[in-house]
Amino acid sequence: MTSVSARRLNVAGLVLAAAGMLLQIVSGSVLYPSLAGPIVLLVSAAVVAFVPGRWACWVGLLVPLVLGLGAIVATLMTGEFLAQLTNFSEPKILLGSLMHVIGLIGAVASGLAMLTQPARMTP
Repeated sequence: MTSVSARRLNVAGLVLAAAGMLLQIVSGSVLYPSLAGPIVLLVSAAVVAFVPGRWACWVGLLVPLVLGLGAIVATLMTGEFLAQLTNFSEPKILLGSLMHVIGLIGAVASGLAMLTQPARMTP
């Protein structure tokens, strides 16, 4: 995977995760009481897409990694996120949860790929 395609996949994963969180919020999920998560993900996507330099790659890896670990911890503590991923009676929340998880996994995987590439000096 080239550096450019890894960055594009990372941006797409971050945007997908943010869209999934927004869908969960508007569908009535109580796990996300504010817009902070989607805003952080969208700002991170903008940094990865438009800011040159190696540290933008770290943003693209660490932000989804931290949010993903938070989702895992929340699942282990309360089980609510796992319940959202398996509750077919709430299709919008289920879809948002799947988008969230797939986006975070894609962003973490592409973030790791970006770090294995030479540093990009121009956006």
